[in-house]
Amino acid sequence: MSSSPSPSGTGPVTDPAPLSLCAREPHVPADRLVAEMVPPPRFDSVRFSTYIPDPNQPSQTEAVRALEGFAAGLGGDGGAGRRRLFGFGRAAKKAPAGPRGVYLDGGYGVGKTHLLASLWHATPAEPALKAFGTFVELTNLVGALGFQQTVRTLSGHRLLCIDEFELDDPGDTVLVSTLLGKLVDAGVALAATSNTLPGKLGEGRFAAADFLREIQGLSAHFRALRIDGEDYRHRGLPEAPPPYSDAQVTATARATEGASLDSFSTLLEHLARVHPSRYGALTDGIKAVCLTGVRPVPDQSTALRLVVLADRLYDREVPVMASGVPFDQLFSDEMLNGGYRKKYFRAISRLTALARDAGTLPTGR
Repeated sequence: MSSSPSPSGTGPVTDPAPLSLCAREPHVPADRLVAEMVPPPRFDSVRFSTYIPDPNQPSQTEAVRALEGFAAGLGGDGGAGRRRLFGFGRAAKKAPAGPRGVYLDGGYGVGKTHLLASLWHATPAEPALKAFGTFVELTNLVGALGFQQTVRTLSGHRLLCIDEFELDDPGDTVLVSTLLGKLVDAGVALAATSNTLPGKLGEGRFAAADFLREIQGLSAHFRALRIDGEDYRHRGLPEAPPPYSDAQVTATARATEGASLDSFSTLLEHLARVHPSRYGALTDGIKAVCLTGVRPVPDQSTALRLVVLADRLYDREVPVMASGVPFDQLFSDEMLNGGYRKKYFRAISRLTALARDAGTLPTGR
């Protein structure tokens, strides 16, 4: 073993043997899969009070007011709370025939996820009675538990929040729409944001009319809340920082407590053997991910698995240091122009952000 200066400058520390994601084969019980459906760490502290509406965009203030009322209407026990949906806290004599869900309609960078997480936090119910996850996490839950078990597991919830409802796969859209229909029948309230459809990536927003049309029979259960505002995010491919050398990546893995070190090709092979619903558990305790030999992904199935891993790492704010090609060269032009391109753009953006975070690691730039 070798020694290196402590990041705090307090003296030398013995380099620990780095961890390996490929050595992990997590088996996640169903109750953990559901228990982990909460806002990701970067949205732990958000609340309606921390959302600062643009005074030039009155729809932002109206959205906060409506969501606060929606959350208040979910209080109480069982049916009593459900009878107050959209009643802004005033109990009605019977359940309304109107919407039991909200759809946040707005462009990138207007704070839809912030508001969705704030709704989860504001809903007066125990965390075990609320669920928050992305569309991909929800489909992965169905894949892990089966459709009927997922219905039984979520039917007792008061609220289900779905971030980034994806409409680029008709089969998944029908699956989730059917699931949500069952949950609405059981009295579960819904809230959702969505991604753009293929061909609308550059528009920066997804129209509520399109969302409601795509989910067809479920549309009557949603009230659309328009959130106008400027898009402060980069809409194109962000420029990824230059890669490190293999030696730099390896040295950082050895100098960073809780870091993992894997060959990119080996990791991709390992992801094929682990169900995507377990990718969160795969990263348990990991403080940094170090990868050697990053290269363009060879096929779409591999690419989609990598997208899920990127989401889990981003949710957990785990920096990624890599050698090989930059992250903006991961996906082919054909992939970036295909039906799943919104996912690939998101993965590039998130991995690029995590690669920049890697600059704070012991041997980072």
